[in-house]
Amino acid sequence: MKNLAKAFAEKAHANQTRKASNEPYITHPIRVAHRLEAAGFSEELVCAGYLHDVVEDTPYEIEDIADQFGARVAELVSAHTEDKSKSWQERKQHTIDTVKNAEPEVKYLIIADKLDNLLSMEEELHRQGHKLWDHFHSGFDQQNWYNQSIAENMYTGLPDHKTPDYFYEFAQAVKRVFG
Repeated sequence: MKNLAKAFAEKAHANQTRKASNEPYITHPIRVAHRLEAAGFSEELVCAGYLHDVVEDTPYEIEDIADQFGARVAELVSAHTEDKSKSWQERKQHTIDTVKNAEPEVKYLIIADKLDNLLSMEEELHRQGHKLWDHFHSGFDQQNWYNQSIAENMYTGLPDHKTPDYFYEFAQAVKRVFG
């Protein structure tokens, strides 16, 4: 099923590039899925890692995910899909609230995604300097608020023994990028 999810994501994100780097977009979901797999998570969660941006950024809908990969994968993807009809602030606040209150698997997916985004930002920040923030609808201050808020809320309800190492990696990356 993981290979099918990867192929589906590759098709869905064909010809898309990352916001700040022009890197093929598919590299992002592949890294997210690999991080989840390396942490030992379920096949459904790894599939959701490949598919997490499909509904948000392509013509496919959550029903397509459910039909191809089952209700659980669709549920995980849906929990992490932003409603693009809302403002940036509303969407990000919803993600923060989700990170705080969601079941562990949803948290694992969101933080794997946010860590990969932040590591990409950090790399581009070294390359481009503060011009990086021009690539986003929100600048440094808003990105700082968002990432700090994710870091502050991601541990809520998760005992230490259920917190993957990459959560700590995210917290450290937030400190490096935003100080």
